[in-house]
Amino acid sequence: MNSDVLWGALLASLTAVEAWAILRHKEGYTLSERIREWFSTDTRTGKVVFTVALTALYLWFLPHIILGG
Repeated sequence: MNSDVLWGALLASLTAVEAWAILRHKEGYTLSERIREWFSTDTRTGKVVFTVALTALYLWFLPHIILGG
């Protein structure tokens, strides 16, 4: 199977789950709400950990895509 098909299916699945969560109008179902819960962003430590984790991802991902490799 072509990897584009697999990645497309994964992205479509994630989009479907997010759309379902939004349409449910139930608190705690969307990805952003789950991430807030997982990282405890209502605490200072959670905010710092999330910020460091997301910054690290961006610092790796941006050059990875732009420069390749």
